[in-house]
Formats: sequence, C-alpha cells, structure tokens
Amino acid sequence: MSTHRSPFDRLRQKYDRSDSECRQCGYHDTDDGWDVTTSGDRIHYQFVCPVCDAVETRELRLE
Repeated sequence: MSTHRSPFDRLRQKYDRSDSECRQCGYHDTDDGWDVTTSGDRIHYQFVCPVCDAVETRELRLE
C-alpha cells in the first residue's frame, strides 16, 4: 500500500477525525465517516448519521 495519499483523501481523513459527530442527535461515528464524490469541478463530502439519518455536506469548488 502506498504511503502517499491524494489531497482529497487527506481532507476526508481530517473530516473523519474531527467532524464525525452528528449535529442533530450527538451520535459519534467511529466507523463509517464521510463519503467523497466528485462532479469534475466540485468535490462533495457527505456524512449520513446511522442513527437519525441526518445529512451533513461539505463542498469544495475547484477553480
């Protein structure tokens, strides 16, 4: 396995470490973390709480 990770993977890991608590119910997720998708010029990070199904989204725009 490579020790080099893309900037997007590193940012997802940051979210996984710091932002994995649901703002709606307070559940702290230690397993699933954030999903990452891209649409070309945008990168979407999304966390879905497994307890209350609240959705939190972050978006980065590439210029």
